[in-house]
Amino acid sequence: MSLLILVVKRIKPQRTHGTQSVEYTVRIFNHLYKIMMLRFFSFATFLAAGMLISSNYWKPQTASLSTQQEPPTEQPEELGQVHWLRDLEAGREEARKVGKPLLILFQEVPGCSNCTRYGNYTLSHPLIVETIETYFVPVCIYNNKGGKDGEALKTFGEPAWNNPVVRIVQPDNQDVVARISNFNSPAQLVRGMRTALEATDREVPQYLDLLLEELAAREIGLETATFSMYCFWSGEGTFGNIPGVIETEPGFQDGKEVVQVKFNPTVVKKEELEALTQPKGIKTCGWNGGFSSDREPKYYLAQTDYKFVPMTSLQACRANSLAGKNQSPEALLSPRQRAILEKIRQNPKSKAKNVIGKDLKKAWDMASGA
Repeated sequence: MSLLILVVKRIKPQRTHGTQSVEYTVRIFNHLYKIMMLRFFSFATFLAAGMLISSNYWKPQTASLSTQQEPPTEQPEELGQVHWLRDLEAGREEARKVGKPLLILFQEVPGCSNCTRYGNYTLSHPLIVETIETYFVPVCIYNNKGGKDGEALKTFGEPAWNNPVVRIVQPDNQDVVARISNFNSPAQLVRGMRTALEATDREVPQYLDLLLEELAAREIGLETATFSMYCFWSGEGTFGNIPGVIETEPGFQDGKEVVQVKFNPTVVKKEELEALTQPKGIKTCGWNGGFSSDREPKYYLAQTDYKFVPMTSLQACRANSLAGKNQSPEALLSPRQRAILEKIRQNPKSKAKNVIGKDLKKAWDMASGA
């Protein structure tokens, strides 16, 4: 109605009769039609612009393309999962501030298969990553670049275009431990970190001792022996607490309940395992063939919330033995493992899955997202 009044006011009426009256009426409706169409197209244009903006089809351009931020990129695989600083001086300043040694990785990026394997395996092991980020200030220096990276190489006398090397140093660049250059040995890196903790008067966590024991044993080479008993649940509990035993697996062989044991022969011999377990009615099997796994490994551990926590094989062995004695395995865990456990306990409906026997990294990713 208001629109019609506006149109009538804009067209000065004249006293007319007959066809002139009709012409006056037509003029009114023509103006009314033009105004309505103008408003319709204005509204449609406004609506379309809003839809384009909200759907990201239209984005305002900055004054200069050179000032636009580069899109985020993934960390190079050569660096693994550790969060590294990329500047030596920034690392030294941080180390002074927090009172920790620097852990410096000299790495080729992009690198050869040795470099990518070191990143994807050693530097992606969840407990190694945790140890580096918790007890040290991690700094990465590219050994195939110039600038500040090249200056850092000269400072430490490190060669360019080299395989991965780790140096653990004080903020004044003095070595805490010997140069770690065996990129094929995760145990050497863990041993170096453990030695560095002792050298700087820090307590060595139990999880790190267990990790070193297991990695060193695997590099030496494990031996396997199979033992029969009346109940493989109790058998796993017995073997899991013996020093030198790295893995235990319950199953069946020749119609008997058995436990297959993998152990470090430099720590314990098969004959010693026999002597330690015979008083409990455990007997040595003549061979390791014909073994089939049981569906419920680490039975005692599986009855607790710890079954949701990703662990190494050795951690799980020791934790299962403690659970069988109604003792808490919490002391065996790292702080991040304990955080996973606490998160699951606080969210009993989180649909967390049993990760016993699962690949550590996959289980860690699974549990972290629970």
